[in-house]
Amino acid sequence: MVSSPHEAMHRIFQEHPGLFSRVSEILGITISPPVSVTVMPTDLTENRPLERRVDTLLRLDTENDEPLLLAIEAQGKKDTDKPASWAYYLSYLYTKYRLPPLLLVVCQDRATAEWASRPVPIGPRQWPALTLRPLVAGPHNMPVITDVAEARKDLALTTLAAITHAADPDIGAILKTLSTALRDVPEIIADPLVELTAQGLGNRPAAQQWRNLVAVDLSFYKSFMAEEIRDEGRTEGRTEGRTEGIAQGILLFLARAGVDVPDEARERITSCGDLDTLNRWLLRAPTARSAEDVFAEEQAAPQPERASRTTPTTPTTPTTPTT
Repeated sequence: MVSSPHEAMHRIFQEHPGLFSRVSEILGITISPPVSVTVMPTDLTENRPLERRVDTLLRLDTENDEPLLLAIEAQGKKDTDKPASWAYYLSYLYTKYRLPPLLLVVCQDRATAEWASRPVPIGPRQWPALTLRPLVAGPHNMPVITDVAEARKDLALTTLAAITHAADPDIGAILKTLSTALRDVPEIIADPLVELTAQGLGNRPAAQQWRNLVAVDLSFYKSFMAEEIRDEGRTEGRTEGRTEGIAQGILLFLARAGVDVPDEARERITSCGDLDTLNRWLLRAPTARSAEDVFAEEQAAPQPERASRTTPTTPTTPTTPTT
């Protein structure tokens, strides 16, 4: 499964192209909801061997406004080469399609988002011929949605907001809101959003929180990730159940033998998650006279006794020289 936040931050617009009209409102401009959307080729390579690809490219046709091309870039960190590439994308798209192009940059890092938001003048300082002005969606301007009713009004926006706030201290509450909002949603709608959220969180600690929420709140989903999570949960649950059972068995043996178990020893037993260690302790518990006996190191295997008898020496017969 692809787990790249980069993929999720632009692919969500392919899955939910109408999302951009809601995002544009948050970013301070008005783009009418599209009446039709065409996913365009992302290859902007010229005939010469110079490959340039935009992350996602959509053509948006609306009722009230002229059609436009929406280029979406997911940006993980500052890159001084990017503004030149972005300017090229927009110029190329305008030249090829003769439609007004618009660039949306999606970030998860506030510093990167603020960097990407800065206008970039292209040309002499006295008279810039062009000025690059991307729209930027990131943790600095996307809403923090922790109200389930609000989340249900726009699940795609809630998903994107969660992805852009992946490093937010309140990400646990944000993800819980999203998982709760997805409970009663048909799988055909919910499954892609579940997967996109997992991709968007990448390797951050919040990714495990999301996996746990999916396993509990969305246990009826049949998506690849949900099945994978439930398999992991079942394995972890079986292991955890076995360790708890063995720990209780050790304490029961000690209690029957009248052995006093200090709090520190009890904590050591109940918090141990290693089955091999617990099994060794369980074998020692019935004969232990103290809690410390349970934790005693393995006795060194006895060495085989060496033979005490002396091997007789065969007498040597002197050799008579030949004359």
